[in-house]
Order: sequence, then structure tokens, then C-alpha cells
Amino acid sequence: MADETTTDTPDVQDEDAPDEDAPQTPDDTASDSTSEAAAADTDADAPDENAPDDDAPDAAPQDKDDGDDAPEESSSEEETSHRATIEELLKAGAHFGHLTSRWNPRMEKYIFMERNNIHIIDLMQSQVLLDEAAEAAKRFARRGKKILFAGTKKQAEDIVREHAEECGMPHMVDRWLGGTMTNFQTIRKSIRRMEEIERMDRDGTLDKLKKKEKLMRLREHEKLEETLGGIRDMANLPSAIYIVDVQREDIAVSEANNLGIPIIAMVDTNGNPKNIDYPIPVNDDALSSIELVTSTLTDAVQEGLQERRMKKEEKKAAA
Repeated sequence: MADETTTDTPDVQDEDAPDEDAPQTPDDTASDSTSEAAAADTDADAPDENAPDDDAPDAAPQDKDDGDDAPEESSSEEETSHRATIEELLKAGAHFGHLTSRWNPRMEKYIFMERNNIHIIDLMQSQVLLDEAAEAAKRFARRGKKILFAGTKKQAEDIVREHAEECGMPHMVDRWLGGTMTNFQTIRKSIRRMEEIERMDRDGTLDKLKKKEKLMRLREHEKLEETLGGIRDMANLPSAIYIVDVQREDIAVSEANNLGIPIIAMVDTNGNPKNIDYPIPVNDDALSSIELVTSTLTDAVQEGLQERRMKKEEKKAAA
């Protein structure tokens, strides 16, 4: 499937989209520069009778060198300025949207084209918006803020859990409980109940109970651990939330909007980017796409945490 992605999409973009002619401009400029150089040579030959020979030969090579150097500098800057390259996004299948019949019209500006009744996402926009989302995540982490990772769809569970734990952020991957943020105090009571059962197990209190009652307590703890284990250390509301699929996690989006909590989210062509602060238009169903976006945000969070630690160390050293 990866081979089909990398071969089919560029062909269509060359035929239908004028923007994709951009990669051909270096050839055009090269041909223009050669024609200019040739014209310069002919002009240099003509004034040989009236003008000094040193002026014309020096000017032509300088113009040609300047024209050759500029594209190399700009291309190197582009390569280093983005957290994910277009090639990486293509290989991850991030450009594949849903069927055209299932699209959300609000995603129109992020759609590049239609192919075989499937919308193709504009990866140039995805690349830029992923950078913006990563910078936002980095700022939150640098300020010591918590970002709640939410991804309850089967494809995203393990990826979201792994990366959230990697950067020390809370996560919710089993299912989103209604009121997780809008009724946070009740959620905290459930977490305290879970911790209470754990203490009873450690100090031997559960062993003193009847077998049936002990089994009921253990089952209660298991259910609480599945749904709330990822946010047990989240003492307060998160400062931001990262969502893998806004269509699936519509309750989480609604709660965050009601509380004014910024949202970083992967938005597919069937999603609604209207109320998302940092939308990332990409395929939110493919494992590789979810992995690429989540790992990119995780790296940004770790950068922010590292900068925060360095600032603390500098303050201690100054004191």
C-alpha cells in the first residue's frame, strides 16, 4: 500500500493542481539562467570594440553563481524548519481521507483533490499545522502545564498510552467518561476510591473480608483502573488536550470547549475543525499516521520539559 501511495498521488497532483508545478520551477529557472548567460556572452562579445574586456566576463559568472546558491539555501531551510517531511507524511498514509460521501464541508480548505471517490488531504497544510500544534505543545510543557492525551479508538489506544507515559502526561484510552473534565470532582472521587481499594489490598484489609466481597472490590478496582488509571495523577484540570479523532471524541471536544481548554487534534475529512484550536488535517485511522503525529507532539513536549528543567537549574546555580 505504501508503494501505491507514493506513486499514485504525485501523478495526480502534477495533472490537476497548478501548485504542484512548483518543483519544476528550478528547471525553468535553470533554462532561463542559461539563456541569460548566453545572452550575456553575446552582449559581451558585441561591446568588445568599445568597452573594456574585464567588465562583461566578471558580471555574467557572478549572476549565475548567485542564482545557483539561492535555491540551495532556501531548500535547506525548508528541510530543517519542519518537524515532519512530506515524504514521511506520505509514507504514513496521512493524506488519505474518507469517502467523498462522508466528508465534512468545513474540511474543504484542507482537501487537495478527489481520487476514486476518496478525498486527498493537502499535506503542505498538514505539515505547517503539525508544526504549529507541536510548538503549542512545547509551550504548554515549558510552562509546566499538563496535556491530556485522549484516543479511545482501537488503533490509537496503545500508541497514545505509550507516548503519554513516555513524556509523563495523563491519558485516557479505554473510553471517555462523560464529565471527565466538566464534572472533574466526581471523577476525583472515583480515583480516590480506586486508591482506597489499593491500600486495602496492601495492608491486608481485603483478606479479612468474605471471599465474595473481596472479589467484588477487586473487580471494582479493575474497572476503575481501566478507565481512570491514566489520569490518576492528574490533580487538576489539564491545561490542554490532545485528541486523535474529533468525530469519535465529540464529548471530549464539547467539554473542552465549555471549559475553554485548548484542543490539539487530528482531524480527518469527516471531522469538524471549527472548534479546534490547533487542528492537524491528517488520516486519523491509519496506525502509521497516528504514530507519526503523536510521536511528533511527544518530542515537542519533551523539548519543552527539557527547557523547563534547564531554566530551573540555571536559577539554582545563580542563587
